[in-house]
Amino acid sequence: MSAIGNPSPAPAGTPVQEGPKPSPAPPKAPKPWSLWIILAVLVSIAGAMYWQLSRPQQTASTAAAIRTATIARGAVERVVRLSGQTAARNFASITVPLMRGPDSGRELILVELAKSGSFVKKGQLVAQLDTQAAQDHIDDVNSTVIQAETDIRKRRAEQAIDWENLQQNVRVAKAELDQARLDNSAAAVRTVVDQELLRLSVEESEARYKQLQQDLEKTRAVHRAELRILEITRRRHEMHRERHLTDLKRLSFIAPIDGLAVMSTFFRAGEMSQIQLGDQVYPGQTFMKIVDVSSMQVEADANQTESSELRVGQRASLTLDAFPGVKFPGRVFSIGAMSVRGWRENYYIRRVPVRVTIEGSDPRLIPDLSAAATVTVGHQENTLIAPLDAVHAEGGKSVIFVKDGDRFDKREVQLGLRSFTHVAVLSGLKAGEVVALGPPATVLAQR
Repeated sequence: MSAIGNPSPAPAGTPVQEGPKPSPAPPKAPKPWSLWIILAVLVSIAGAMYWQLSRPQQTASTAAAIRTATIARGAVERVVRLSGQTAARNFASITVPLMRGPDSGRELILVELAKSGSFVKKGQLVAQLDTQAAQDHIDDVNSTVIQAETDIRKRRAEQAIDWENLQQNVRVAKAELDQARLDNSAAAVRTVVDQELLRLSVEESEARYKQLQQDLEKTRAVHRAELRILEITRRRHEMHRERHLTDLKRLSFIAPIDGLAVMSTFFRAGEMSQIQLGDQVYPGQTFMKIVDVSSMQVEADANQTESSELRVGQRASLTLDAFPGVKFPGRVFSIGAMSVRGWRENYYIRRVPVRVTIEGSDPRLIPDLSAAATVTVGHQENTLIAPLDAVHAEGGKSVIFVKDGDRFDKREVQLGLRSFTHVAVLSGLKAGEVVALGPPATVLAQR
């Protein structure tokens, strides 16, 4: 069944018949003088808009949006910041001695060692190397010295026997010569042949006696030479023993000054570690330092561009990363004469070594602590100061924008010492004037 009962319903009412509309009145023609008035108004509006857009917009709201600062008198301090680590100016290095001769290749083991970080007194035993091998070798050398002395005594006894035998031969030869001369004195009663035999006997005895006398002198020289050789041999062994006795004393390390015992580090099992009791050390190796903690300093490096401002004796303030908030006074002690480069830096980046001494002493001051030194390189009191954000360069001159009502006027100034945040103003400003921190946008637009 359809929802529409009557598809063609009758209109609800009879349509109203509209009457005829009146025709509009014809437009009036504009008068000539009204057109001129309208044109003048439009020109005035356009001129006002152009003047408003072209003039600087220094309204109160714009001026309030610019950060400002007030010029006042104060102090300006210029500093140079250095970073480095603490070290001792007065210290003594404990180094393994260079062993000589056959001991040079022997192992050197630490059998006694002072505790790292402990304070030691002058004359105190701080380290001891194993001396058993050296002592055994000294015993062997001592036996050699005793044997050399025995050889000398033995040779002297043998020489005495030889000398006495030679003396006896000389005396026999002298007796034979005397007997031959005596027999030759009675040659007149002898035959010619006997006379000749007696004469030959005298000559033979005399020649033998002279030869034995010469042998006596030669034997004396030979004996002296033999004893000298044996004495030199003994002295050589004695010097060998003395050398090792000296080395034996050098294996015991005595503190030469009062100070803090600081152990060196070396590679052990692939990682850095401090020297410990029982470690093997090598000749020439420095395994300990005794530092005087009352003479500490900071070993730092300065940038090459900043080093020209540093001078010996300048005041400094030092801080330690291990103790935040703690400050120590100090002074610049030395400045390197030649710049160097770090192994991690570019070849053209150079740094100058600087040493800053720490005045006074403190238990917290120990070597190898990372530290920073703030060195005062310039100071100026009672001067006009302005923030660096207010200073701008323009044409090789320094200018500052000074507030004048709701405007900021550009003014040239003469500057002096500057720090990281402020600069001294020598001329161009007065105390109490307000300056813009950063040039106003409208002024920059004009520029």
